[in-house]
Amino acid sequence: MTTSAVQIMTAKEVTRIVLNQEELFILDVRNESDYNDWKIEGKSVDIINIPYFDLLDGIDPALEQIPVGKKVLVVCAKEGSSKFVAERIAEAGRSNVFYLEGGMKSWSEYLEPVKVADLSGGGELYQFVRIGKGCLSYMVLSDGEAAIVDSNRMIDPYEHFMKEHGVKLVHTIDTHLHADHISGGRALAQKFGATYHLPPKDAVEVTFEYEKLVEGEDIHVGKEKLVVQPIYSPGHTIGSTSFIVDHKYLLTGDILFLESIGRPDLAGLAEDWVSDLRETLYSRYKNLSEDLIVLPAHFGKVTELGEGGLVSGRLGKLYQENPGLNIRDEGEFRKTVTENLPPQPNAYKEIRQTNMGKKTPNEEEQREMEIGPNRCAVHDK
Repeated sequence: MTTSAVQIMTAKEVTRIVLNQEELFILDVRNESDYNDWKIEGKSVDIINIPYFDLLDGIDPALEQIPVGKKVLVVCAKEGSSKFVAERIAEAGRSNVFYLEGGMKSWSEYLEPVKVADLSGGGELYQFVRIGKGCLSYMVLSDGEAAIVDSNRMIDPYEHFMKEHGVKLVHTIDTHLHADHISGGRALAQKFGATYHLPPKDAVEVTFEYEKLVEGEDIHVGKEKLVVQPIYSPGHTIGSTSFIVDHKYLLTGDILFLESIGRPDLAGLAEDWVSDLRETLYSRYKNLSEDLIVLPAHFGKVTELGEGGLVSGRLGKLYQENPGLNIRDEGEFRKTVTENLPPQPNAYKEIRQTNMGKKTPNEEEQREMEIGPNRCAVHDK
């Protein structure tokens, strides 16, 4: 599909380019503050920022920096500005020029399913990578049934995936009450007649019915089960929950990431939850098998994406290399997780209230609330 020799590139196509480490030159025409806050990144991606308004009188400032012969993608917030600039670049004689369909909003919402593994009971485990937001959700498939953990609010990708694999949704689960993105768990459960599970300590203020997660009460999906252990792994929130799948995979929610640890301040209770966070990371998790494969609910940098886009790491290796797991002094740990934290997620208070059922924003309001990086980790650099 072309417009004045300009081609459209979808968020899915950009994702494949990033995951395959193909070369791409990006001209981001959003304002400087938005660009500095959040941008498309990749190992083979070169990117520059020239605000749209600086190009209205002519695109020479852009042409001077765009390499000849490279695939060029122009990006803006919603699409319109990038299409205009891309057309001007093409009119100046450049070829292989694209603009991002739907802008950064579409980039923020795209989900890429990545297979984690075949499970011992004959089932499968998939990770859904929300590459533009850093969110990770999971689907367990077994014997015609499915369970989804930490789903995003965009439920269509999960629905299409389940239809392709011929499975029925029986469980949706949130490891905790999310503050960076709106959960699709309740909406999915309502649409497909599934059971929605939440940790009760995070659900004190919710306005809807849910199934309590209880330690020792495994959740069955066909011939597979999500072993609820340790159910009580607080620190990011007071009810943060972990799951072990097939005795091999540890779903850590926002407690532990590959290169950092979860922040305890998004409910305004950092000082109260520091001890819980340390206990979970330095005792509960420490007593688990080092061979468990950690599957977190978020990633911070594109460098954390492995083969095919999978975000995972061996627990024993994380204890060797993750700085958040190697702070021996308790006072220093407390200081690390309560001071000099990265900015809090955009609209995190409103997102928490939405996930409690207290707010019902429309689709566009939900998009605006979620724009930007997730910022659930102690370190974002």
